[in-house]
Amino acid sequence: MLEIILKLIEVSFWSGIAAVGFGILFNVPRSAIITVFALGFGAGFIKFALMHFGAHVALGSLLAALFVGIISIPLAHRIHQPPVVFSIPPVIPMIPGYFAYETVLSIMNFIFIETNTNKRLALIDAIFTNSFSMVFVLISLTVGVALPMLLLKKNSVKKIDI
Repeated sequence: MLEIILKLIEVSFWSGIAAVGFGILFNVPRSAIITVFALGFGAGFIKFALMHFGAHVALGSLLAALFVGIISIPLAHRIHQPPVVFSIPPVIPMIPGYFAYETVLSIMNFIFIETNTNKRLALIDAIFTNSFSMVFVLISLTVGVALPMLLLKKNSVKKIDI
C-alpha cells in the first residue's frame, strides 16, 4: 500500500512540475507559481488515484479538472489574479497526447501498411477506441474547467471563505 501511495505522490509531483512549466511558458506571475504547482499536484493525484482504482481516464480527468476549476476561482480572488491563471496550466498536462498519437498511428497503419484483414479490423478497433477516449478526455477537461467558472458568479465566490 505504501508503494502505491509513493507512486501516486511521484506522478502527482511530476504533474505539478509540468503545470509549473506551462505556467512559466504562459507568463504566470511569480506569486502564482506555487499555487499552480499545488493545483497541478492535486489534479494529478486525483486523476491517477482514480485511474489506479479502476476509473476510466475520462472520469479521472473530469474530476481532476473540476477540482482545478472549483479551487482556482476563490484562489484567484484571494491572490488577485484572473482564474484562468490558475486553471489552465494544471490542466494542460492532462491533454491526451497518447490517445491522439495512437489514433494517428493506427490510421497510418490501416491506410498504408496493413493488408491482413484481421489486423485491419484490430486497427479499426484501435482507431475508434483511442479517438473516442481522446475526445471524451478533452470534453472532460473543458467541462471541468469551464463549468465552475460559468456557475459561480463573482459576488458569490467572494463570499466563500478559504
